[in-house]
Amino acid sequence: MEKRDQGKILLTGASGYVGGRLLPALEEAGYDLRCMTRRPEELRERVALTTEVCSGDVLEADTLTEALRDVDVAFYMVHSMGAQSDFSAEDRTAAEHFARAAEAAGVRRIVYLGGLGDEDDVDSAHLRSRHEVGRILRASSVETLELRASIIIGSGSLSFEMIRNLVNRLPAMVTPRWVYSLAQPIAIEDVLRYLLEAIDVPLSGSEVVEIGGTDQVAYVDIMKEFAHQRGMRRLIIPLPVLSPQLSSLWLGLVTPLYARVGRKLIDSVRHDTIVRSSRAETLFSVRPMGMRRAIERALVNEERDFAQTRWSDALSSAVGEKNWGGIQFGSRLVDARSVRLSCSPAAAFGPIRRIGGDVGWYYANALWRIRGFIDLLLGGPGMRRGRRDPEHVRIGDALDFWRVEEIEADRLLRLRAEMKVPGRAWLEFEIREEGDECVVYQTAIFDPLGLFGLLYWYGIYPVHVLIFKGMLNRIARATGQGAVDA
Repeated sequence: MEKRDQGKILLTGASGYVGGRLLPALEEAGYDLRCMTRRPEELRERVALTTEVCSGDVLEADTLTEALRDVDVAFYMVHSMGAQSDFSAEDRTAAEHFARAAEAAGVRRIVYLGGLGDEDDVDSAHLRSRHEVGRILRASSVETLELRASIIIGSGSLSFEMIRNLVNRLPAMVTPRWVYSLAQPIAIEDVLRYLLEAIDVPLSGSEVVEIGGTDQVAYVDIMKEFAHQRGMRRLIIPLPVLSPQLSSLWLGLVTPLYARVGRKLIDSVRHDTIVRSSRAETLFSVRPMGMRRAIERALVNEERDFAQTRWSDALSSAVGEKNWGGIQFGSRLVDARSVRLSCSPAAAFGPIRRIGGDVGWYYANALWRIRGFIDLLLGGPGMRRGRRDPEHVRIGDALDFWRVEEIEADRLLRLRAEMKVPGRAWLEFEIREEGDECVVYQTAIFDPLGLFGLLYWYGIYPVHVLIFKGMLNRIARATGQGAVDA
């Protein structure tokens, strides 16, 4: 499908889950793109040089005029699920502001991503609000295409992260009634394909189109398939008496979802959200994948996103927050710290590239040797392998019980653990040059396997804090510099 040669695309919600993934897809397709956000300074570093970033807030009508100037198609990807106040009222006001501003600007089409669910039989405030936003946008004179989707399967999506954490953390799950509600899960990749085609798909007026994957399944089936693909066995025990409020508190205990969002999410997922119309098949060329393939793709894409993520960015975003377990990315737990050095990147990288073998690990080498001995007893390689060369490393080299996964001269060293652990682990060093100084970011990453993996991480986390902080201090001293910056 060829993109239009004229007109600008406006993307709202570019810092959200779907909007954040739609942004690079639109850039890659070559559209003349503008992103509207309340905090432009936080988005500018994430967009291409050709993408315009402007300030705007759907709750402040006077900020929308400039954002919608010369816009042909506007993606409305805004909702207030995390709002502490009346999110339905906020959603209503925002949609009304946006619809009026789009009319005044002469926008050709609004594309809105809403939620599946029967409008005549829904007592979920969240779903009712999503439907109301769609009605407000369609009631405007601007042609509006409302796509309605059920659970979106993709690393980082709210519903998928809820499922992931329930399966990862609970060997036996006492499940409420809502896990047996029917859904039609759709892969984030297919959602993006629908959204891209929505720019120019032929319409005769405003329309609602239901989209979903090929399978209609219960949430419990998604949990079982996720457990299967992760190589875990889970016991699921139904307990239908758990109310939505108790369920949301339960989610808050065993997942990263806090109760306010968890309650709104459960209000939605306890209703059947399945496709009842075949309109998408005739209107779009997208042929979505099934639930099993969607989960498989989500796990594959997580590996790619993980490899591309700059953990130092995650560290800087968490400054000032107490986070005992580290930063979380998908299923991974991260311990990140940094040191600022008054030297060149080459000087800072010297001690890092010599790590392991006879040089050791710079701090608490006795503890490293004990860990290596335990690993030998468990059938792992232990510390006996040393390293191939005392000065230089290359991808694939063994460093004691680590393996070099990636190296960039004077910039990056990533090691993958080969010791016996209940999950997967990495240790990464990244160097960034900042004027006459450079910053060394040290990151320990752990992808726990089930509850035992979590117990392992939190059980030895105090020891890891001691070792990793001491290691970074000693690396700094090896360059002739001082101690840890943060």
